[in-house]
Amino acid sequence: MKEKLRVGIAGYGVVGKIRHQHIDAHPQMNVVAVCDQDFAGSWKKLRTVRCFDHYKKLLKEDLDVLFVCLPNYLAPEVTIAGLEKGLHVFCEKPPGRSVEDILRVRACEARHPKQRLMYGFNHRYHESVRKALQIIRGGKLGGILNLRGVYGKSKIVSFSSDWRTKRALAGGGIFLDQGIHMVDLMRLFAGEFTEVHSFISNDFWKHDVEDNAYALMRTKDGVVGMLHSSATQWRHSFNLSITLTKGSLILSGILSSSKSYGAETITVVHAKDKDAGDPFEETIRYNEDNSWHDEVFDFAGAMLKGHKVKSGGSLDALKTMKTVYRIYYADPQWRKEYSISDPDHQKKSRQDSIGRV
Repeated sequence: MKEKLRVGIAGYGVVGKIRHQHIDAHPQMNVVAVCDQDFAGSWKKLRTVRCFDHYKKLLKEDLDVLFVCLPNYLAPEVTIAGLEKGLHVFCEKPPGRSVEDILRVRACEARHPKQRLMYGFNHRYHESVRKALQIIRGGKLGGILNLRGVYGKSKIVSFSSDWRTKRALAGGGIFLDQGIHMVDLMRLFAGEFTEVHSFISNDFWKHDVEDNAYALMRTKDGVVGMLHSSATQWRHSFNLSITLTKGSLILSGILSSSKSYGAETITVVHAKDKDAGDPFEETIRYNEDNSWHDEVFDFAGAMLKGHKVKSGGSLDALKTMKTVYRIYYADPQWRKEYSISDPDHQKKSRQDSIGRV
């Protein structure tokens, strides 16, 4: 192992720059090269980092690690290229445009077992989420009865030329881009959903991708999840309410780079027999977002110590993507319009070749 892991970043927009900051904060990692189409071949944009305008040029550098911060249509291609190059790879969510994309990545990962692959589901690393998981696993509030989640913003950024509004490039709209975080958290708390009903709509912005997704789901143990992912939520909103047999947890707001989702809090409600619907509750507010830092440092630990990725590995990414596409597929109109097969039956032969999921 070299003194410092040499890191390349493919895609140097807002997220790429945030990752750069936290990579360099690790004592055993250093960003040496980045690529972005805006660099147009010039490497003089950053004083100490070489810059390229294409990921293939970036991959010619002497690297140990690749961070993929690219649009959905490029993410699986570049992730596979990094693994084939012998690099550890960290890729932002979503892992691609479809379940098939992540199956292709996992097949490549299986051919390179010494490399570490992790996906950027950084909401798992927010303090409010960690606190909720600690309480649920501790059992003091009992088991989960249901979850209700709303995650939304005011539009699909942006309107005209942005790849997010084009299905061929994005794969989906607000639900795949942002709602996937809420799906991932619901899976984290409640497990896998086996029964799904949904409405998928692009009635307001009328793009080629959805601006609202409404889902009603149930696990085999009877836990019900209700989810609304929206690009018509004029006041940006993150709210996840988890009802348990002895109380509830309310996660409200999420710290983000835009600072538009309000204060990040968790309210812990303790239900008692005689509280008459007005139980004792306590609210904790978090003022610092350590999620990016902690996620990068966890990935570094997996690489440096040689252990498996504990959270956000490719199997997590696959299961979350499958749930996303079960929700899409459950809407009859969506299913008719896009003629995509049931996500549980996509490429069974490939799936069987890399192990049961």
